[in-house]
Amino acid sequence: MIEGKDISLVYGDGTKALRGVNIAISKGQLAYIIGPSGSGKTSLLKLFMGIEYPTEGELKVLGLKMQKGQEANIRKLRRLIGPVFQEFKLIKGRTALENVMLGLRFLDMPSKMIKEESKNALIKVGLSHKIDTVVEHLSFGETQRVAIARAVARKPALILADEPTGNLDVDNALNIMSLLASFRNENTAVIITTHATHLLDNIDQGEIIKVENGIIKMESRGAVQ
Repeated sequence: MIEGKDISLVYGDGTKALRGVNIAISKGQLAYIIGPSGSGKTSLLKLFMGIEYPTEGELKVLGLKMQKGQEANIRKLRRLIGPVFQEFKLIKGRTALENVMLGLRFLDMPSKMIKEESKNALIKVGLSHKIDTVVEHLSFGETQRVAIARAVARKPALILADEPTGNLDVDNALNIMSLLASFRNENTAVIITTHATHLLDNIDQGEIIKVENGIIKMESRGAVQ
């Protein structure tokens, strides 16, 4: 699924975001990337998405080597990834359903199937009663669920969620974490970045990947059930 060996990432301004990273994420795995702001969590996700490339080392995502010259293949790869960004990037003036459908517009699917899969995704995240609601009329938590529905509607092989519990109280944050974890299966891995480490005390499953000053280490919490 994801294999990284001796990865380093240095930005154009000289910032060393990641140093000597070794990482392995398997199919069906649930992993939490933890660490303070600026530690390198989001940089890891950018590498996994092909937004940035390793300065040193080798990274493969779903079997594809992430490097310059692979741009066309990386664009195809992104169809198999469901991203949940901190900024939800929903389109104002459109309904929850329309926003999820727009997330599928680049896939080779007939329009009828796009609509059906989008409805099913909204039902899975508990928004069956908000399908035709314009996103401006949704609460923050509901808006976040639309973003998650958009990510999972494409039935991705990999879900990447960047700080999905920001601005939520503890109960809603735990609900979002559990919701994301529920999409993990034998073919789908789920990776969640968070600085809210206190939430993990209430979560029994998954692996913890700790990031400190661009260096990571795996902290196994037992096999994923």
